[in-house]
Amino acid sequence: MGMRDYMDLLEFQLRIREGVAEAFPGRYWVKAEIASWSPRSNGHCYLSLTQSRAGKPVAEARAMIWKWNYPVIKGFFEEKTGQALQAGITVLVRVQVSFSELYGISLFIDDIDPAFTLGEKAMERKRSIERLTAGGYLEMQKELALPDIPCRLAVITSRTAAGYGDFRNHLLDNPEGYAFRLDLMEALMQGEQAPASIMSALLDAADKGYDAILILRGGGSELDLACFDDYELAVAIATCPVPVVTAIGHDRDVHIADMVAHTSVKTPTALADLFLDALRAQDALLDRLRKRIESAAIRLVNREELRLKGLDAHVGRSVQRRLGEMERQVQAACARIRLALARKTAAQENALQRAAGRIVRGLSGKYAQVAAQKDAVLRRLQFAASARVSQEISAVALKEARIKATDPRNILSLGYVLVTGKDRQVLKTVEKVSVGDRIGVRFSDGSLQARVDEVYSEKIDNNKTHIA
Repeated sequence: MGMRDYMDLLEFQLRIREGVAEAFPGRYWVKAEIASWSPRSNGHCYLSLTQSRAGKPVAEARAMIWKWNYPVIKGFFEEKTGQALQAGITVLVRVQVSFSELYGISLFIDDIDPAFTLGEKAMERKRSIERLTAGGYLEMQKELALPDIPCRLAVITSRTAAGYGDFRNHLLDNPEGYAFRLDLMEALMQGEQAPASIMSALLDAADKGYDAILILRGGGSELDLACFDDYELAVAIATCPVPVVTAIGHDRDVHIADMVAHTSVKTPTALADLFLDALRAQDALLDRLRKRIESAAIRLVNREELRLKGLDAHVGRSVQRRLGEMERQVQAACARIRLALARKTAAQENALQRAAGRIVRGLSGKYAQVAAQKDAVLRRLQFAASARVSQEISAVALKEARIKATDPRNILSLGYVLVTGKDRQVLKTVEKVSVGDRIGVRFSDGSLQARVDEVYSEKIDNNKTHIA
């Protein structure tokens, strides 16, 4: 077997280094995701850059930032983006390719473009908005209605968030004394895990009967708040069956979560005022309704009082007219009886006188006997006439007593009352009376109004203790 041509490993690696130097003589801008980030105590920073497709890594390289460049690069990037250099973010780095016989290919980073990182987020945000618009998600929450009195609230935020304390104090310590039920649903508010954490809290709160779900996050850098531009989180908010209200970031920030939410405000105080104003509006509405009801009730009571006074006067006049008519009838009857008795007595006396004259003229011989008989008959007639007159006077007095006994005023003076129902008609039975009805009660010296608390019937309530 013949000898093969070969070279040792060092020579082979040196040739590779020469080839790499010839192929990549300058510096190049490379887009990659930081897979790992490891600043060392000696001041250098070691990185692992990667690229993925369909969720799988397709390329990976080691990288390094020298200690004399690292503070400058890191400070400039964080100043411009407001985001710390860390694993998980996509960056555009300027690299110089180096090949080491011991460590292989390495990329030495001497610059990072912060505008690219921000631009990547902006493009991703634009694509998410377009997808949400096409899917109709931007209007879903707007179709939900906040209750008129939203008192049961779930707040998704971090317990240590300063904005949460401000919101809670402003809402619960309101001067009107409105009561709210406020439940904290803790979640991560920044970082890669924040969208999933917020969605989990949102799902947990959605089926617990809250009037609204609030997502609260104070200010921060653009990349700190980038989780609120997450597409999946936006879909979760849009499809939530409960109105979602957001208060995220600064006044200048408008995140996708704000766009799909039912309502968006920018400060914890504004968030609290949103619900306080809702209760104040209902309070004002109730005050207006109360005043209208009071005014209507006063008008109704005044109208009914006038009507009752009119009815009272009418009843009084009717009774007076009836009594006067009955007195006139009694007086006329007495006069007729007296006149009839006088006429009958005169007629009888005339008849007796004529009879006596005939007897005297025909029986002159028996004058004394006839005279005695005449006197006796006359006395009997006078006694009968007097008895008849007394009898008729007694009958008239009895009728007059009966008429006076049936006088309503005399009946009322005995402790009886005249009761009228809600239709102003005299009540003769409890069957037309219901609990809550207003009734009128007339006494001999006045009248009053009353409300029925209970009704007893002899037919069905004979086992109850009656009030009378």
